[in-house]
Amino acid sequence: MRILIIQGHPDRCASHFCHALADSYAEGASSAGHAVEWIDLGMLDFALLRSQDEWAHGSLPPALASAQAAIARADHLVIVYPLWLGGMPAVLKGFLEQVMRPGFAVPADKPSLRAKMLAGRSARVVVTMGMPALVYRWYFLAHGLRSLKRNILGLIGIAPVRDAVVGSVENLTGKQRIVWLRRLRAWGRAAV
Repeated sequence: MRILIIQGHPDRCASHFCHALADSYAEGASSAGHAVEWIDLGMLDFALLRSQDEWAHGSLPPALASAQAAIARADHLVIVYPLWLGGMPAVLKGFLEQVMRPGFAVPADKPSLRAKMLAGRSARVVVTMGMPALVYRWYFLAHGLRSLKRNILGLIGIAPVRDAVVGSVENLTGKQRIVWLRRLRAWGRAAV
């Protein structure tokens, strides 16, 4: 299976638990013989979209052409990011807006909710956060994660989309971190 890992942590200067989780998934996937590609958003430089016309008719930034090609090649996407202000970091949202353009992720001529141009791919979304996972899921209804799963990935045909919410990340003990890393490694081996 061809797996694309999208590291959505914007900090290019430090290693965070998001990086360790993505690395563990990649290790598991590689050990099982899956082909693994990476996109590290902290290392990319691209402009944000500013208008509907730019999204529909503008040029894809050169820095993202290879990212779009990697998504097209992938059978399974793994998106790892920290929760910032209740949702994904702006760089991840901007990335998705840029690469999921008409003609690639949605039809260029007739927009339709039925046209699933990236169907046949699955995804795993891993979100880290400072608050407890249960608070995010039950009190906040995981609104940012649900929006990504339903309104972006589901709209373009990526299914199933599995998720994992790593809560209270700053307070995890060493043993709890190891449990999460093992879990990601196992998911990587199974490509789920």
